[in-house]
Amino acid sequence: MNPSKTPDLRKRHWLRAASGTLAALVLAACSPSTPSTDKASAASAASAAAAPASAASAAATSASGPLKVAFIYVGPVGDGGWTFAHDNGRKAIEAEFGDKVQTSIVESVPEGPDAERVARDLASQGNHLVFGTSFGFMEPMLKAAKDFPDVKFEHATGYKTAANFSAYDSRTYEGAYMAGVLAGKMTKSNTLGVVASVPIPEVLRNINSFTLGAQSTNPNIKTKVVWINSWFDPSKEAEATTALINGGADVLFQNTDSSAVLQTAEKMGKRGFGWDSDMTQYGPKAHIASATINWGPYYVKTVRDMLDGKWQPSQQAWWGVKEGAIDLVSIAEDVPQDAKDKLAEVKQGLKDGTFAIWKGPIADQSGKEVLAAGQVADDKFLHGINFYVKGVEGTVPGAK
Repeated sequence: MNPSKTPDLRKRHWLRAASGTLAALVLAACSPSTPSTDKASAASAASAAAAPASAASAAATSASGPLKVAFIYVGPVGDGGWTFAHDNGRKAIEAEFGDKVQTSIVESVPEGPDAERVARDLASQGNHLVFGTSFGFMEPMLKAAKDFPDVKFEHATGYKTAANFSAYDSRTYEGAYMAGVLAGKMTKSNTLGVVASVPIPEVLRNINSFTLGAQSTNPNIKTKVVWINSWFDPSKEAEATTALINGGADVLFQNTDSSAVLQTAEKMGKRGFGWDSDMTQYGPKAHIASATINWGPYYVKTVRDMLDGKWQPSQQAWWGVKEGAIDLVSIAEDVPQDAKDKLAEVKQGLKDGTFAIWKGPIADQSGKEVLAAGQVADDKFLHGINFYVKGVEGTVPGAK
């Protein structure tokens, strides 16, 4: 990703206040079991002194001791989505390496100064590898990394790197496109709704890819978007979903972290998709499929490289269907067979490289051509998306 990813959070959509009953229902449902490993104390991390300990002493490893690996999460493990998926990746590390590793987490860390204090605290506790799992952790973690050169830091969804600071991501837009393929066939109103987090290229890329996927099976669809300016806020996610349904959307999609969108769709008799993890349990009648992320393969590879002394900073590891990081799972029985067949073709094409989602002709919502016929977008283009494709209604927040 590039600097254009910095979100303009000044413009916010007005949303009605959610009822306490709905908020409680959403939060109560998001309760998968917490990890078995010891958690680093968020309270003590937040109050940790900003001055770093000796980098050498912080990264010193015992020849007989385990590799200490820590995770900084932007939401709670029980969100049922983004953080839950990352924690499944952490568990994959433990399953693969056993007592060779020792993992810990700090959950619900705000993006900003608190993230830097937590990163420093984890480094000073002797962790050898620290993963930060939200875009807003990039600058804070980079500051900490400079003072702990012997500790390796890995940052999800960012674009900056250093000698001991690496970036990684998953091609979530592939899951969004595959969901769109089914959405185009499942909608009866030809109106799709997206609950969006913050207006950065990553999220715009997913909204657009979802729309392009739907257009591939139903050229008559339109997509409406409500922005909540937060990654995890179940009550706002529920409010936004309600607003979209009241506006005519009968199939809901999200780029937020909780299960509130699917739960609200279930309550209101509409359909929707899970995001980041399999959310079938949160809305079994509403659920069409879930676009999932499997962070396990990347986390296992990174830890193996650490154990083997082969770790190198990556400009940005960006894994998708091809690497087993992205999938669309738990497809509902009432999805038409022709939609399932189309999905199978797309998935196979993404695996073997014969299909490109972002291949022209593609126009933005004003009709301006952004990719010419036959032109395939490269990663630089994908990292800089700041527009809606044709078929998405509204204006990108912060757009001039």
